[in-house]
Formats: sequence, structure tokens, C-alpha cells
Amino acid sequence: MSLLVPFVGLAVFLSLAMTGAWLVAERSGNHGWVDTIWSLSTGVAAVAAALWPIGAESWIPRQVLVAGLAAAWSLRLGLHILRRTLKGGDDPRYAALRREWGSSARRRLFQFLQIQALAGLVLALGVAAAAHNPVATWRIADGVAVALAIIAVLGEGIADRQLACFRAVPANRGRICDQGLWGMSRHPNYFFEWLGWLAYPLFAIDLAGAHPWGFTALLAPLLMYALLVHASGIPPTEAHMLRSRGDAFRNYQRRVNAFWPGPARRSNGRA
Repeated sequence: MSLLVPFVGLAVFLSLAMTGAWLVAERSGNHGWVDTIWSLSTGVAAVAAALWPIGAESWIPRQVLVAGLAAAWSLRLGLHILRRTLKGGDDPRYAALRREWGSSARRRLFQFLQIQALAGLVLALGVAAAAHNPVATWRIADGVAVALAIIAVLGEGIADRQLACFRAVPANRGRICDQGLWGMSRHPNYFFEWLGWLAYPLFAIDLAGAHPWGFTALLAPLLMYALLVHASGIPPTEAHMLRSRGDAFRNYQRRVNAFWPGPARRSNGRA
């Protein structure tokens, strides 16, 4: 079966899902619903793309494994954001965008979310390329991919848990979390999020040439890196932290890498 039919369907599904996210966010005033719905709908699209019967050449065990890993990513991230959203309060990144956009905020947010739908489609394509590698045997690359995906999900979960525990202590109100993984990267959750998408090219690429379109799986980690580091991840998050934490966050920026984990640098300032 041609790739065109399932991916047109997935494109329509993701567009409708993000239209729904726009409506829910606008009516509730809580734009945390945007990321919740995006995570879960992208997961549904990725699982469908992995399991869709594209021709007779796919190897079903790899399809099932890749679909399971995509589902685990989506559920962990989506439910984590959902719990945060249900606590109330608007997402500061979207609140800042709405202030910037002014009277055209509703229209521009709708357009922005359709771009997110397109990003979800690219990620689903990467998962499909991984799942439909026809090599009917387990390879070393598959084992490395599984290990990488598991490390990524666990690492992101640990980072989120460390931040939640830090914020739960009243004495830490207004302070910067620089403990655990947050002392090695200012955004360890983003780093592990990106790391997980590196698993799909490992599943997809076959250097012997049995799966030429497997190289399209590289689009997933490239896109995720661009989004997290240069677009909707680090830039708006750090802008908010600079507004709310000021010099304390500037000192944190001087000591700790933004994305890549590494040892903290010495600083005479206070965090």
C-alpha cells in the first residue's frame, strides 16, 4: 500500500486534533491542554504509522516493538503534562505569545498549532520508517535503539520527578533547581526527549540498502532538536525564567549548560 493514503489520513487527524486543542485552550484559558493533546495525538499517529500494513515487506515483530516504544513515549509525556495542566494556571510560554500577538492572538495561535500538527506528522513519518524496515532479523542496531529509547524515557521521567520534588518544598519557592540532572543541564528533560528520537534512525537505517527510505527517520531527531533548542523549547522557557528569577537564573546560565549534560562550572554568584 502506498505511503500516501495513510499519511494523508494522519495529517487530517493531527490537524483536527490540534484544532480541538486550540478550542479547549481558548475556552478554558489554560494552554497546557495544547501540549497534552499534541503529545497524545502524535503518539496515536506514530503508533498507527508503525502498525499500518504498508506492503508485504514489513517485519511484524519490529513494527510491534517500535509502536510500543512510541506509545510509551506518548503516554508518559502526555500524562505528565496532563497532571500539570489539571493543577490550573496558564502555561507561561503561551501566555507570553498571546501578549506578543495582541489582538491577533486567537488566529495566530490556531496557525501555530497547525504547524505543530505538521511537526507531529514528521515525527510519525520517522516512526513509520523505523517500523517498516524489512530486514527480518534482530540487529545490534535494534538493541542499541531499544536501550536508547528506554534510557530516554527513564531519564526524562527522573528529570521531571526531580523538578517536581524540588518545587514541592516550600523553602524552594522562587529558587532555581540545580540538583540532580538539573545540575548537569538546564533542560535535562528536553535533552532526554531529543535522545529518544535518535532510536528511530537506528531502527530504520539499513546500510546494505534494503530499506532506502529508512534515512527519512533522521528527520525526527533533527526536527526535535530544532524545536527544543531553537524554537518552542529552550528560548521561551528561559525568557520566562529570566523574567521571574532574574539574576539567580543568569547565574545558573553561567554555571550549567543549556542542553548538553556536563559538569557545572564554578561561579561566585548565588543561585
